[in-house]
Amino acid sequence: MKSKSRSMLAVLLLAALAAAGCNKADKPAAAEQAKKTDAAAAKGEEIAGLPTEKDRISYMVGMDLAKSLEPVKDEIDFDTVAEAVKTGLSGGKYLMTEEQAQKVREAFSEKLQAKQIADMMAKAKKNAADGAAFLAANGKKPNVKTTATGLQYEVITEGKGAKPKPTDVVQVNYKGSLLDGTVFDDSAQHGGPATIPLVQVVPGWREGIALMPIGSKYRFWIPAALGYGEQGTPGGPIPPSATLVFEVELLDIAKGGKPPMPQAH
Repeated sequence: MKSKSRSMLAVLLLAALAAAGCNKADKPAAAEQAKKTDAAAAKGEEIAGLPTEKDRISYMVGMDLAKSLEPVKDEIDFDTVAEAVKTGLSGGKYLMTEEQAQKVREAFSEKLQAKQIADMMAKAKKNAADGAAFLAANGKKPNVKTTATGLQYEVITEGKGAKPKPTDVVQVNYKGSLLDGTVFDDSAQHGGPATIPLVQVVPGWREGIALMPIGSKYRFWIPAALGYGEQGTPGGPIPPSATLVFEVELLDIAKGGKPPMPQAH
């Protein structure tokens, strides 16, 4: 869609200017801010090498632009980018027409998508191999049990209460991490015990919780096939084909109410 394929640079510059408050509708506010900035400079609080407000705004835009372009820095030549910016801002004639730019834009978008897919597949392959190797070794430990589906678990504390059914809502403390120890979710970060409907969680989590009597604390190792699969959580904390580690304490089986969901399960 054409509206989604506008020049990346133009979008980034507009976003930077908007973030800086460079909105024509906010001239009074901008003027007031300028007075405060100049007043700060007069008090000796100026930024070294950036003596004027224009210098500081320009540098800020450049910083935001650099951060935004970081993911594609190997695909662009900044001198050429700067040339196009100067041409546009000075009212000069671009070296390519808008039609040509649109074709380049679409081709570049396809290239980036192909690269992202290739990177994801490579990561998925590595994560799958690492996960399989880990689970093979982990499953040999005397305190680790493996179910028919491939879920592995360790009993840290065994409770004596009832076990939840797959359709129940449970109250738990939990912490989820990757094999490298990176914590991607923790009920403590959300204010304490979480109330979770088991019908909404990944298969490995649901299977593991069903093994636990109330009052238990278990550690689960969830293969990707029982977790978030080859996709992981795009844009989120779970990589593709990642094996997950959860420590879960089952506090109770909830009674009624509409439970909230934690960020990742």
